[in-house]
Amino acid sequence: MSSPIPSVFLGHGNPMNAVQQNEFTDGWCRIAESIPKPRAILAISAHWFIPATSVTIGFAPRTIHDFGEFPAELFRVQYPAPGDEGLAQRVQSLLKPYEVGLADDWGLDHGTWSVLRHAYPNADIPVVQLSINEVEPPPFHFHLGQQLASLRNEGILLMGTGNLVHNLHAYAWVKTCAVPNPYDWARPF
Repeated sequence: MSSPIPSVFLGHGNPMNAVQQNEFTDGWCRIAESIPKPRAILAISAHWFIPATSVTIGFAPRTIHDFGEFPAELFRVQYPAPGDEGLAQRVQSLLKPYEVGLADDWGLDHGTWSVLRHAYPNADIPVVQLSINEVEPPPFHFHLGQQLASLRNEGILLMGTGNLVHNLHAYAWVKTCAVPNPYDWARPF
């Protein structure tokens, strides 16, 4: 039996990294080259943050341009990786007894495709996205990760992507805090 494929977290940074070559994009390429080519990728992106747990089921997930006020070249980027209905259903099964919706109305957001277009530029590896459930606490998500870990033995790359801060629409751009009950350490930070 071969070793499990590693799981990775790739901070995507500025969306413009999708169309640039720099130390970040070179690093994503080096990581992809250093691990076995996955059979499929399960991506968990900070940009699919909804009040539910869902997984994409589309045969050909659309490239979502979920940002604004960037150059037109970024909006022209497409990442036509196939989906994987079998993997989506496997994720749903592994996460029982939690309810996991099958979403055909989502695709690959820029947290996912901006990294993958460098790491796997041929877009020939099936990609499925799993949402982050905004109404569940961190231990819930940790438990989901434990339940999904066995996918690594099946050649599935578990890829988290995002960065330190992602809820910019709720970020307090003034000195008051937009979050009603932040952690005590967060206010001074």
